[in-house]
Amino acid sequence: MAPKQRNTTAAAPPPATSTSTSTPTPSTSSSQPTTAAAAATTAPSKPRLTAGGQPQTLDRIVANVAAHYLDTTPQRTKLLDAFMAFLVAAGALQFLYCVLAGNYPFNAFLSGFSATVGQFVLTASLRIQTTEANKSDFPNVSPERAFADYVVCSLILHFFCVNFIN
Repeated sequence: MAPKQRNTTAAAPPPATSTSTSTPTPSTSSSQPTTAAAAATTAPSKPRLTAGGQPQTLDRIVANVAAHYLDTTPQRTKLLDAFMAFLVAAGALQFLYCVLAGNYPFNAFLSGFSATVGQFVLTASLRIQTTEANKSDFPNVSPERAFADYVVCSLILHFFCVNFIN
């Protein structure tokens, strides 16, 4: 015996009339979806299909995101992203070394780790200010001005980190 299939196109039960004795809850408002719309949103969703009718897999999704990133991202932004990935790797290696080998010169660990985190934050700020999509957010900041701010702040950051080591 085959299992019964659920009919998703069935009409929703009629909405309750205002003559009922129960009081509406405060969360009910006119902007809430109707019972038919709520039933439609709670139905299990089908996986998205590709043009060939096959469901998308994680590797295809990652490949599509990577292809879109490589096609639409300017070279300057890719360079900043590569430097930020390097900073994450350097910070992770410093932390791993501190955990495994110890942190005898603790000032050196704090200085090095704060330098990588600070440089990451400054680079993220530069990336945000120089991205074409954010031109409306920074109308008075040219890319040259943003880079000059980045260099000056990087020098100040590293000056404090070197002085913290002793």
